[in-house]
Amino acid sequence: MAAWLGAYGLTIHTLEELEHDGLTGEDLEQILLSGRIVGRQRDAETGHRKYLVLGRCLSEDPAYAVVKFADPKRVLVLTVFLA
Repeated sequence: MAAWLGAYGLTIHTLEELEHDGLTGEDLEQILLSGRIVGRQRDAETGHRKYLVLGRCLSEDPAYAVVKFADPKRVLVLTVFLA
């Protein structure tokens, strides 16, 4: 299950991890916009590619997001965590 906010989808797990790490939606957006792909994986269940993105929060702290493309125009954020 995911909540879609424009081009980004957030899983329930992502929302829980944002809260756990004291991050906001704006932090997540900054992580994605400032980040670069530092790893690639295949989802064990679906075979779809997942990407590990390293970026910075609004506070400049480094953080990771794991994302996959839901379709050519939308990114689903699977999780987020501080580095």
